Amino acid sequence: MTALREVAVVGAGAAGLHAAEALRRAGYDGRLTLVGAEPEPPYDRPPLSKQLLDGRLPADKLALRGSAALAELRLDLRLGVAAERLDRGARTLHLADGRQVRCDALVVATGVRPRRLPGAETPLPGAHVLRTLPDALALREELRPGARLLVVGGGLLGAEAAATAVGLGAEVTWLVAAAAPLAAVLGAETAALLTALHREHGVRIHRGAAAAVLRRHGRAAGARLADGGELAADAVLMAIGSVPATEWLAGSGVPLADGVACDAHCAAGPGVWAAGDAASWPDPRTGRRRRLEQRTNATDQALLAARNLLAGPDGTRQAYAPVPYLWTDQYGLRVQAFGSPGAADRFELVDGSLAEHRFAAACLREGRVTGAVGIAAARALRGLRAQVAAHGPWPPAAEREAAPVG
Repeated sequence: MTALREVAVVGAGAAGLHAAEALRRAGYDGRLTLVGAEPEPPYDRPPLSKQLLDGRLPADKLALRGSAALAELRLDLRLGVAAERLDRGARTLHLADGRQVRCDALVVATGVRPRRLPGAETPLPGAHVLRTLPDALALREELRPGARLLVVGGGLLGAEAAATAVGLGAEVTWLVAAAAPLAAVLGAETAALLTALHREHGVRIHRGAAAAVLRRHGRAAGARLADGGELAADAVLMAIGSVPATEWLAGSGVPLADGVACDAHCAAGPGVWAAGDAASWPDPRTGRRRRLEQRTNATDQALLAARNLLAGPDGTRQAYAPVPYLWTDQYGLRVQAFGSPGAADRFELVDGSLAEHRFAAACLREGRVTGAVGIAAARALRGLRAQVAAHGPWPPAAEREAAPVG
C-alpha cells in the first residue's frame, strides 16, 4: 500500500482522532502517534457552551471514543504535551517535554486558540474563554442565579453561552460590535429571530466594542469600551474569535496563511497534511482560500486528508469541496445551515414561517443559491443542500420548467 512506517497526528481533537481512525481503516499498520496538548483523551467540543455548561451532560460523557476503541487503534498516545517544533528535513517532531517523534508523514490538526482582550492576556480570575473542558467547567462555576455575566463577541459561541447562562439564572449582558449579531453567519432574517429571542429571555444587548477587561481586587469586573464607557460584571466571557494554533510550525517551511496553507487536496508540502480548524485551502468552487471552524468540517477534512496521504505522490487524490454545515442550539431551538447564508442578498422561504420558529429558506446571492438555513424543517433543508452544492440559479431548473407560460 505505502512505504510509510511512521505517521504522526498533532492535535487530539475531533480532526486528529478521525484522521487516525481513517488511516487505520484504510490499512495503515505502521507506527501512529497522536499528540495532544490537553491531558484528556479526545472529546467533543460543541457541548461545552451548551449541555456541559448547564450541567445536563457530565464531563465524562464528552469522550469521542471509549478506552477500548482507542486501544484498537494501536496509538502511541502522547497527551498533555504540546508540539514545540517540526524539523522537516530530519522528519522529526519535537515535543515540549523534550521528547522527539519520528514521522514519515504528519497531519496537523491543532485547531485554534481563543483571542483574549487586553487586560486578560494571561489567566485572570473572572475572565474566561471557552475552548477546552477546563474552560467550560471554570465558567460554569460563575453562573450562579443572579450573577452578572458579560459576554463579549457577537458570534455563535457567545450567543450559545449567553442563552445557557440565562437558563441558569445569570443576568447576561451581550456586548456586540455588529449592528445585527449572527447575521454574518446565519443571514439577517434568522439572526433577527434569534436576537429577538435573546431579548425576550432577558439578555441585555449592548452595541459597542470592548477595549480591555476591567480589573478590580485582582479579578475581572467587566469591560472598558472603546468609546470610554464601562460595563460592570461579576465575570466576563471573551468570545471574540480565535486564531489557528500553528505558531509551533514557524520556521519549519510549512506554509502558513490563516492556518496551514494547504492545496486543494489538504497537502501543505511533501509529507505534511492538515485538517480541521487549523487548515486553509482553495475552495474549488470559488477559487478563494477558506478556513472553516465547524465540527463537521473537522471530521470530513480529516477523513479526506488521511485518504490522500495514503494515496502517495503518484496516487489519485481527491480535492476537498465540502458543503459547509453548522448548527446552533439556543432556547430550545436548533438552527441548521448549509453553505454561507450570511453572504446572501436575498432570502427565499420554501417551507414554514419564521413566526412559527419552523422554516426552511434558500439564501441567494446575485440570483444563485449560496446557502440554506432552517429550524425544525430538516426534510426541506436537506432538499436545499444540493442547490447549495451546485451554487445553482433560483428558482431551480425543475421549477422554472414547470412554471406556467404567459
